[in-house]
Amino acid sequence: MTAFSEQGTATLDLGEDFPEIRDGVRRICADFPQTYWRELDKSEGYPSEFVQAMTDAGFLASLIPEEYGGAGLPIRAAGVILQECHASGCYAAAAHAQMYTMGTLLRHGTPEQKAKYLPKIATGELRLQAFGVTEPTTGSDTTQLKTRAVRDGDHYVIHGQKVWTSRAMFSDLMLLLCRTSPAEQGQKKTDGISVLLVDMREARGNGMEIRKLDAMINHNTTEIFFDGLRVPAENLIGPEGKGFKCILDGMNAERILVSHESIGDGQWFINTAT
Repeated sequence: MTAFSEQGTATLDLGEDFPEIRDGVRRICADFPQTYWRELDKSEGYPSEFVQAMTDAGFLASLIPEEYGGAGLPIRAAGVILQECHASGCYAAAAHAQMYTMGTLLRHGTPEQKAKYLPKIATGELRLQAFGVTEPTTGSDTTQLKTRAVRDGDHYVIHGQKVWTSRAMFSDLMLLLCRTSPAEQGQKKTDGISVLLVDMREARGNGMEIRKLDAMINHNTTEIFFDGLRVPAENLIGPEGKGFKCILDGMNAERILVSHESIGDGQWFINTAT
């Protein structure tokens, strides 16, 4: 139902859409009370049990197409899942990256890449929770990133550093944004940026080092150093040098999903205060 305020602004009241999803999320969250989250915050731990419960229920595979073992739901449904998590006092940020980073692989990956990774991501056998974008000298202007990937035969050799990469210690795969050619060689600032899918199980100790970063909130965030990490060229997602456009499919979804979490937070604060 659409309504108009006195200022003429249109608002859309969706009501309780996706009621079965909401009920399912609430039932899971009931098993993870505030004491669970307080203890994790105190110990700076990761909510593995919560993430596994959400995986087992199929919620983290909500946006993955059915042909790859997911639910094939629209992004609104994924937003409802995260909103209800936060409205129930849980912390979905520990797992939400899998929902939006998957969009880059789904929309720009080859058929072979999607068949190889998406079914295992859907079941939880593989975790795609890490998104390597921000760098020490690169924040909002992503086009200025310095991490380089140089083609060497059937591999890319990576040197550089990422910061504020959350969940890297608890992820099997990472989407890594890097430069494969200098910015000055492109017609646009975004030219020369590529996306690589890094298998972190193989990369740890073989050219990639992860260090935990201290933060006010227990967000399991890290900095990552690359020193000669070799990544198979077949792990390139999308065309070489056109990766910036590819990651927007993940970043735009991220903004929508995190907004739902914020709405859920507001609901929880109001309900708790009253």
